[in-house]
Amino acid sequence: MNSPTDPPAVDDRIISPALAMDAVTLRVGDLDTMAAYYGSAFALEPLQERGSGREVHRVLGRGATPLLRLVHTPDLPTGDHRQAGLFHTAFLFDDAAALAATVYRAAQDARGTFTGSSDHLVSEAFYFTDPEGNGVELYTDRPREQWVRDRGQIKMDTVWLDPNAYLRSHLTEAELGAAPSRSGRVGHVHLQVGDVATARSFYVDALGLETTLTDIPGALFASAGGYHHHIAMNTWNSAGAGPRAASLGLGDVAITVPGREDLDALVARLRAASVPFADDGRSVTVADPWDTQVTVAVPGASAENLLTR
Repeated sequence: MNSPTDPPAVDDRIISPALAMDAVTLRVGDLDTMAAYYGSAFALEPLQERGSGREVHRVLGRGATPLLRLVHTPDLPTGDHRQAGLFHTAFLFDDAAALAATVYRAAQDARGTFTGSSDHLVSEAFYFTDPEGNGVELYTDRPREQWVRDRGQIKMDTVWLDPNAYLRSHLTEAELGAAPSRSGRVGHVHLQVGDVATARSFYVDALGLETTLTDIPGALFASAGGYHHHIAMNTWNSAGAGPRAASLGLGDVAITVPGREDLDALVARLRAASVPFADDGRSVTVADPWDTQVTVAVPGASAENLLTR
């Protein structure tokens, strides 16, 4: 019999409920402009940097937490917004004041574009596009006890949220000055895919996420541990898209799980689904059907590999 202090047993069918999203990789054409933008707009600071041939890898984050890895690959073409890849990277903040401060900073930077704000019932979110066309979401979650569950799904919607009213209610000078020191993390990643059913076969059946919302046409939301979504997939711009050609934009998506036993369960699911993968002992790397790389690692492994992935 397990003691109360033992870790929960691994469920071979699903990925660990203690999953956490890790730093997202973007391949960029202008490293200095992109790093400066993410620093000014979102208060991300350089944490690591190294060169690899003609590439330069720069990791940005808040405090000691990596949130974004920029890989300078100027020879790659600009991505087509109709291809599979990134819809947006979503940075999660602890409270409304921290979110408001970051939204205000981002709105002042003319290199990016504010594209909207929404109340999703489970969260409040603001959307931007960076200088190279990558989507960014800034959001806070409502308490889980306020989320509505219906027929096994978490109810989400897109209701207009007045950005100016939000800032008037939550922005303070003290919080604005403290923004770089306040915590932040990657809350979820939203992907463009060619087909929702194919995406479900990979991200749910093989990777082991659980569906949380399937009622929105052309979209699928999935998570671990009952979260509203860690990864979302849609075909709104990319229906029918095939594997991605090498281009600027999304490089890879990173996920952290508690231990090696979780990787073993993942490996078993991938083998059962005949999905090729690489396993270095501390991380498992696999490509989705559109050649987006997903790295699932134990704590510490992903951070150590940020400059070498």
